[in-house]
Amino acid sequence: MGVPRVWEKMQEKMKSVGAKSSAVRRKVAAWAKDVGLQTNLTKMNQNAEAGRAPFSYQVAKKLVFKKVRKALGLDRCNKCYTGAAPITKDTLEFFLSLDIPLYELYGMSETTGPHTISTPEAFKLTSCGKEIPGCKTKLHSPDEEGNGEICFWGRHIFMGYLNMLDKTEEAIDKDGWLHSGDLGKHDESGFLFITGRIKELIITAGGENVPPIPIEDAVKKAVPLISNAMLIGDKRKFLTMLLTIKCQVNAETADPVDELSPEAVELCRKLGSNATRVSEIAGGRDRAVHAAIQEGINEVNEKATSNAQRVQKWIVLDRDFSVGGGELGPTMKLKRPVVLKMYKDPIENLYKETSTPLTQDNPLPLK
Repeated sequence: MGVPRVWEKMQEKMKSVGAKSSAVRRKVAAWAKDVGLQTNLTKMNQNAEAGRAPFSYQVAKKLVFKKVRKALGLDRCNKCYTGAAPITKDTLEFFLSLDIPLYELYGMSETTGPHTISTPEAFKLTSCGKEIPGCKTKLHSPDEEGNGEICFWGRHIFMGYLNMLDKTEEAIDKDGWLHSGDLGKHDESGFLFITGRIKELIITAGGENVPPIPIEDAVKKAVPLISNAMLIGDKRKFLTMLLTIKCQVNAETADPVDELSPEAVELCRKLGSNATRVSEIAGGRDRAVHAAIQEGINEVNEKATSNAQRVQKWIVLDRDFSVGGGELGPTMKLKRPVVLKMYKDPIENLYKETSTPLTQDNPLPLK
């Protein structure tokens, strides 16, 4: 079991190593991954062909999948799990293509651990699975799309916070349902999908509710160079975003350093940039990288459901987020209130009335 950032780091390293392989090895790996993804998606969807894997899958398993598992130290691992924070569909599909399904589970400390869990027999990408026997779930005040606050019921629910009656009554209602503060919905098969967190919802000055995580994930997917993205816009006229670049970390402290990760260096070269350090990119210092990020954000903005959900301005910070730096919690969740305080000045610069929209010819310097 690992939090999403563990799996993401593994993915980044594997991509970096794979890029240095010979052309033949890359072609074999690409073929095997395509076979692996299609075979596992078929199993997941429980299609008629799911009962018998194709011959190509058996070949791919012998040539690639078994070797990858052994190299990762997962050759004796029966099931791989992820939880505690959102994980991107890209990472899930990457491991699924290598015949390593990442099963999601969901719960809280107040539910004594998991409440829902994915299994090989009940598995859907981006879903947290179904309730463990004896547990019940309901969605409080669902909207027209079926999104509501996830509430838990069962013998696994805690009795309350010690010597904090008011907080206990806030969390558990009179019928015994524990209110999670998370937003979610069920599909037609009963799978639970987490769609956001009530406290994380951005309510713009115009009154529009904007869930930040889908937009942040879309930007990271559109621009693979980005490590972390944080959307800002609560009580503001428009949305802005703080971005960090993928970099190497100190092996002893796990703190981010100025050197770019091998994957980031390779991506920079493809963009026509010679950058090897974050400091060469931060604040719009590298024109090629700046243009690529703007292009990716434009791509995300084109798919926005309304003008209020478009990212108008952004800035690349001079260091990645980390647990030691205070931006991330122990499970690698983004501590949004902390980040807002830490980067107050760069954020205010984004909202200055005199500032003009970012373009390739008008990068915003980090002050």
